[in-house]
Amino acid sequence: MSLIQLTDTQRDIQQLARDYAQRELVALAGERDRESRFDRVMITQMAEMGFLGMLIPEQYDGLGLDAQSYLLALEEIAVGDATAAVTLSVHNSLPTQMILNFGNDAQRAQFLPPMARGELLGAFALSEPEAGSDAASLRTQAIRDGDSWVLNGTKAWVSHGNEAGVILCMARTDSSDARKGTKGISTFILTPDLPGFHLTKKENKMGLRASPTLQIVLDNCRVPADRLLGDEGKGLTYALGSLDHGRLGIAAQAIGIARAALEASIKYVGERKQFGKNIGEFQAIQFKIADMATRITASRTLLHAAAAAKERGEKITRFSSMAKLFATETAMWVTTQAVQIHGGYGYVTDYPVERHMRDAKVTEIYEGTSEIQRIVISRETLAAAAAADGSLPD
Repeated sequence: MSLIQLTDTQRDIQQLARDYAQRELVALAGERDRESRFDRVMITQMAEMGFLGMLIPEQYDGLGLDAQSYLLALEEIAVGDATAAVTLSVHNSLPTQMILNFGNDAQRAQFLPPMARGELLGAFALSEPEAGSDAASLRTQAIRDGDSWVLNGTKAWVSHGNEAGVILCMARTDSSDARKGTKGISTFILTPDLPGFHLTKKENKMGLRASPTLQIVLDNCRVPADRLLGDEGKGLTYALGSLDHGRLGIAAQAIGIARAALEASIKYVGERKQFGKNIGEFQAIQFKIADMATRITASRTLLHAAAAAKERGEKITRFSSMAKLFATETAMWVTTQAVQIHGGYGYVTDYPVERHMRDAKVTEIYEGTSEIQRIVISRETLAAAAAADGSLPD
């Protein structure tokens, strides 16, 4: 039984994703992790099922589905392999949605259909070596030169940057002596064939090892003027607004990781014997399972309530940050408990829970750390209370 009321279509999508994840992803997830191997076949498979175009309208070869359908599928994919889920989340939540919402007709027609079909994978380049949580301090500079923009700078932490065919990149378009903060940053649609576009350092990560994370160096990278997304100077506003949706995707990914750890733990406690009986018969273990299941269910309910609000056209900044914060901290807690339940076996690669714990950690960091989420939540909560004369509306 689920606390979330689903339509028949949503149940079908959830089941499709679950069957695919269990059939194709689970068995090879550990191997891909050990080899730090990105699996392009996996991307092709998900594209053929429509998962890369779930939120893209049908006129651009997508499925035009609602946010909840997408999040249900994303959770199931994450149960199978968190690296598949992060690729799916980044592609669907950030580049495709920014082009759809802020691009012009020509940009939508050029990029969205191949992105929906999986022919072009989308990536997102906001952070820099010296600009993480303080995104407005980014230094990558774009200077207009005739019918082009010339970009110089380094972008960091670009998920699947070496596999992407479309990268949305934020750069300053204000002059160095007239900084305008968030109002001086624009968004550009980059492709790896542009002169001056260079892939450099690949990070050696603790978790999500099968999802490559790259630095991109832009060395006098010449970008056609028609690749400017939306209005000049509004790029960071577009990016931060899109992160409201992106954080829902990270929450779904975290829930999937936590669920995988819980399911592995339930199987283990039914098989492992100590003191003459299955360890699942001990109350200490039962309490852990109870708390793990409760936190996962609470996270999922909060996530889908936020998604429903989004579908109603409501502002969800506060609730998307709540969902991301609660789900990711739940994932870290649940996976840690799963390792504890497994004891010494939880600390070796023979069992998947150590991978789940490593994969869970980054969900508390990327697309806004837990500390940043708390800042957002407190700011939005205080503003809502002030607007309602001290009371806090739902």
